[in-house]
Amino acid sequence: MSGTALVYDEEMTRYKLLWVDPACKIEVPERLTVSHTALQEEGLAERCVSVPIRQATDAEILLAHSEEYLEAVKKTPYMSLDELRTFTQQYGDVYFHPNIYHCAKLAIGAALQLVDSVMTGKVRNGMALVRPPGHHSQRSAANGFCVFNNVAIAAHYAKKQYGIKRVLIVDWDVHHGQGVQFAFEDDPSVLYFSWHRYEHQGFWPNLRESDYDSVGKEKGAGFNINVPWNKVGMENSDYLSVFFHVLLPIAYEFSPDLVFVCAGFDSAIGDPEGHMCATPDIFAHLTHLLKSLAGGKLCAVLEGGYNLTSLAQSVCQTVQTLLGDPAPQTSELNGPCESALESIQCVRSAHKPYWACLKHTVAPPVSEPSTKRCKLAEKEEGVQAEEGQKEEGDGQKAEEEEVVWMKPPSRLAPPVHTEVALPADLEVPDRCDRVRSSLAPTLQILQRLRDNFFEGSAEEEALMSLCSVIALFEKMKKQEIRNGLALVPDVSVAMLCAAQHARMSLTNRLLLVYLGDGEIPTYITEDGKALVVQISSKEPEEQKSRYQVSVCLKKGCSDVAGLMQAVLCLLLPLAYEYDPGLVLLVRGPGSGVGKAAWAQITSLLQGLAQGHTLALIQEGEKEAVGTTAASLLGDPAPSLGPLGAPLPEDMEAMESLRQRLQTHWGLLQTAAAKGKEVEEKGQNQD
Repeated sequence: MSGTALVYDEEMTRYKLLWVDPACKIEVPERLTVSHTALQEEGLAERCVSVPIRQATDAEILLAHSEEYLEAVKKTPYMSLDELRTFTQQYGDVYFHPNIYHCAKLAIGAALQLVDSVMTGKVRNGMALVRPPGHHSQRSAANGFCVFNNVAIAAHYAKKQYGIKRVLIVDWDVHHGQGVQFAFEDDPSVLYFSWHRYEHQGFWPNLRESDYDSVGKEKGAGFNINVPWNKVGMENSDYLSVFFHVLLPIAYEFSPDLVFVCAGFDSAIGDPEGHMCATPDIFAHLTHLLKSLAGGKLCAVLEGGYNLTSLAQSVCQTVQTLLGDPAPQTSELNGPCESALESIQCVRSAHKPYWACLKHTVAPPVSEPSTKRCKLAEKEEGVQAEEGQKEEGDGQKAEEEEVVWMKPPSRLAPPVHTEVALPADLEVPDRCDRVRSSLAPTLQILQRLRDNFFEGSAEEEALMSLCSVIALFEKMKKQEIRNGLALVPDVSVAMLCAAQHARMSLTNRLLLVYLGDGEIPTYITEDGKALVVQISSKEPEEQKSRYQVSVCLKKGCSDVAGLMQAVLCLLLPLAYEYDPGLVLLVRGPGSGVGKAAWAQITSLLQGLAQGHTLALIQEGEKEAVGTTAASLLGDPAPSLGPLGAPLPEDMEAMESLRQRLQTHWGLLQTAAAKGKEVEEKGQNQD
């Protein structure tokens, strides 16, 4: 299973608004054409597997819609202009056109073709560029530019056609996909996640059900996650924080068999609907983080996006990540804003009863959000406030016209994906290159290695293994290879060698991730050029440096639930904020980490440092070599299955560590100012 599907047909551009409607004028055919043209111009379309579209059948549409509604929409191709306007008026913020029924059937069919391609193994993942969008459409109603609910129908179809047991739907559109929520709110087999502008019910669709405490109904309680944005201007750090501290821990515990993305890009900078400040390249990272779920089976379906520039750029970033290109370097990430923290705190508290990964959450929902206080203060000012808001609104429109951002940098992949330093008799995937023995080290390097790492005479094998490690490192530095793998006689010595070499010659920072109970000298992190995160079973010494982080799990790395909690909620936030130029991933001897968990961690870390990861494995752990090589090559990591609850003492220790470190690392924060006070009190009581 390999390849990325692209489902598109120009026919879906052949409808438009036929009358004046300020609410609907932004939904234009060009949304689709600029997206597809950008993929062609960037050379991405030709790298995808082109999948033809088809029309959905009545039976497929009825998976999510009533027969009465379907029959009503069927009549629209034969209506006059006045009849279309009258028909439209019974629904909210949508328009009909004689060709929209045909296009809506194609949009569903495109999503279903994508599901078929992924589920039959013809491709690994893919994106459907469709129009009209779907996530607002309800069982018997069009809504918000949406006629039929493309992703809801596709989820039902996947469950029925392929026996899928658990489906994750991630809706990163800036509007709440209430149609998807209503379709599955009592269904525990579908986990629906949405972040959206809410502003205390002041933003469309203005529903009470869009708030954080709408968690699902009956058996579906806990399977509906709403993250309300109560102010505009959310940035990359806010989006990543929600992934690290809400979505990913729950998603891994849920363990989906298939992932859908309601890929609305009105949550990107410059959009007239969203007014957010997240740049297009963040969607590369969000997509990468989701690719490790469900064995890589991911179907992205276009929803909103109304700034044609940021829309096209965001689509390209998403597809490029689906294709497996290295994610762009992140920069200037810090803690989420106060309003985002309030939302994260509320969501975690609301879902605490339903998910083991949140059982340790201490801070309650925010009783008086900062944004609500501002809103009340404005109302009290009366007419003056209204006049001020009008002036502010006029100013905001002027500002919107001037919004500029850097075009995402080119994401050029090195000519060689993965190079390995392994014994000749050890099998790895054919796509790996092997370090050539002709690359002899200089006498200066050899002497330095002898002086620093060997007492007396050094064995030739041990010395050459270190030379191979340095060779892999240098090739990454020169952009000749993306990542590397070395099997070494002594992983501790190899780790020190790589770390020392990195400190001497690396212009960017080094992230060292060590799984196991080995000793790591503190001098590595003294100047902040390296961040060390160790996950082991040994009790850590007092941690004096923000750059040396030890996570202790009672059962060590063999406890998959505890290990993944540490990775998702501690390691990844630290790593993304640190923004390394190289990741050194070390599998210590006897670490106990299972193959699937190791593959997951290797895959997740590929989103950092433009994919530059050097993995070191002790010779006695040869069974991990194939798994590591496959993950470095971009193969999907095996699913871990639904995760159980981490040990309570491990959760308490990790929470205590997170609270201590959050003063230095903003992406570790999970609560607003008052919530932090509650956390600290709870920690002191413990």
